[in-house]
Amino acid sequence: MSDSKSESKLEGKQPVVFLDRDGTLNVEIGYIRKVEDLNLIEGAAKAVKKLNDNGVAAVLVTNQTGAARGYYPESHIHALNERLLMLLKKEGAFLDDVYYCPHLEEGTVEEFSFACDCRKPERGMVDKALGDHPEYDPSCTFVVGDKATDVELAKNCGARGILVKTGYGEAVLKGEYQNPVQADYEAGSIVEAVDWILAQINSVAKR
Repeated sequence: MSDSKSESKLEGKQPVVFLDRDGTLNVEIGYIRKVEDLNLIEGAAKAVKKLNDNGVAAVLVTNQTGAARGYYPESHIHALNERLLMLLKKEGAFLDDVYYCPHLEEGTVEEFSFACDCRKPERGMVDKALGDHPEYDPSCTFVVGDKATDVELAKNCGARGILVKTGYGEAVLKGEYQNPVQADYEAGSIVEAVDWILAQINSVAKR
């Protein structure tokens, strides 16, 4: 695998990692009412920078039902995502694109309260990203998250799913949250997840 993003593209389509937000990149504290309360998990920025430096696209795909539940306006989701990008940028890292699903069928705000095809584990956000970015390689995709729905998203879109033990990850593994799933890899954090992903990509590149 090339160390240069531009050189990687010359070799072919770009591998892509779809990243969950809360509990994966930033510390899980429930619904974040104050923007300044969003803080990165230790090592998260360096892990994302590793993807950047190795020519692997890093794309956020996150369920954000706070607006549908009436906890805050949709603009607050944008503000939280902007803080995430700012915190990553401070450490030299970036996301190639950002997608979020504000919908919840049983929500209280009519504008967002309906069944959709983008709420994870549905694959709508991944399909949108692949449609927006023809340079991404659909055959070399990964999903990283702390919930069963992230692993299920990976299965639904033919990606490899990595469950991180941060956020709700440990509770998922213990059977205390959501439902049991079989991830392709279980990682202590986003740091281990990215190292495993790069090893998979490099092993293919060497064949």
